[in-house]
Amino acid sequence: MDKSRNSLAHGNRGEATAAKQRRLQKEQDLRDVQPSESSATVKKRRKVPLPTQHLLKPGLETEMQLKPQFDAPHYKGSGKLRGFSTLITGGDSGIGRAVAVLFAREGADVAIVYLNEHTDAEETRRHVEAEGARCTVIPGDVKDAGFCTRAVKTVIDNWGRLDVLVNNAAFQEHAESLADLSEERFDETMKTNVYGYFHMAKAALPHLQQGASIINTGSVTGLRGSKELLDYSATKGAIHAFTKALASQLVDKGIRVNAVAPGPVWTPLNPADKQPEDIAEFGHKTDFGRPAQPEEISPAYVFLAAPCCSSYITGMVLPITGSAGDGA
Repeated sequence: MDKSRNSLAHGNRGEATAAKQRRLQKEQDLRDVQPSESSATVKKRRKVPLPTQHLLKPGLETEMQLKPQFDAPHYKGSGKLRGFSTLITGGDSGIGRAVAVLFAREGADVAIVYLNEHTDAEETRRHVEAEGARCTVIPGDVKDAGFCTRAVKTVIDNWGRLDVLVNNAAFQEHAESLADLSEERFDETMKTNVYGYFHMAKAALPHLQQGASIINTGSVTGLRGSKELLDYSATKGAIHAFTKALASQLVDKGIRVNAVAPGPVWTPLNPADKQPEDIAEFGHKTDFGRPAQPEEISPAYVFLAAPCCSSYITGMVLPITGSAGDGA
C-alpha cells in the first residue's frame, strides 16, 4: 500500500512538472509571436546601418562615408609608455591609427609604416602630434625585407631606441572557392601578412632590449577560419603560431611577444574587400550585432605594450571578437 501511494505521489509530481513545463513553453510561444517592447528595442539598437560602399585597394579612411571611431575620447592616458619609441605597420588607418593615438596619449613616440596611403598617414601624424608625441611616417612595402630594415633604422636614427613593434599591415581579398584563389593572390596575402611580420620582427630584434615587446595583429579568422577568406585565415593562423613560438624563443631575453585577434572591425580593409551589398551586413553575426570600432580594440595594444600592465604575459593571443566563447 505504501509503495502504491508513493508511486501515485511521484506520478502526480511528474504530471505537475510536465504541466508547468507546458505552461512555461506556452508563455515563451506567446513572446515569440508578440515580442516585448524591450526585446524589439534591443534588436533595433543592435542593428547598425553601414554604408553600401566599395573602396579601391589599399583603401583610404578619408574616403569612407562612415568614418571609423579611433580617437577614444573616453580613454585617459597615464604615462604607461612614457619615453617609449614605437613602430606600427599599417599605422595610417584603422586599428593601426587607433593604436598610434593611444600610444601617443600614453607618452610614446610613434613611427608609422604604411604602403602608399599618404593622406591617411598625414592625418594620423596630425592626431599623434596633437597628443604631444613625436611622429614619423615611413611609406613602403613590408614584403620587402630591405625596406623593413630601413624602416627600423629610421626609428633608431631618429630616437635612438625601439621599445615596441606592432605588426599590423595586412592584405585581404575574398574568394568564393579554392578554385577562384590564384597563386598570385595567395602569394600576395602570404607575403604581406606573414613575411611582412617576419621581416619586421627580424629587423627590429637587434634593437629590442629587456622590457620591449612585439605585438602582432591576428584575427578571429585565425581562430575559426572563414570560408571566403581561406588564404587570409591561413595567414592569421600562422601569425598566432608565430607569436607563440617567438615568445618562447625571446622570453629569456626579457622580450614579450603577444597577439590581438580582433573580430570584424570597421576599417578600410573591409570596404576594400567586400561588395557594397555585403558591407551593409558586416559584423551583424557577432553577439553585439555590429563590427567593433578601432577605439574598442586599441586599448588591448596598450595593455600588451606596457610592462606595468603585462610584464608576466607572453605568447598570448587575445581574442576581441564581439562574440562569447571565441578563444585561442
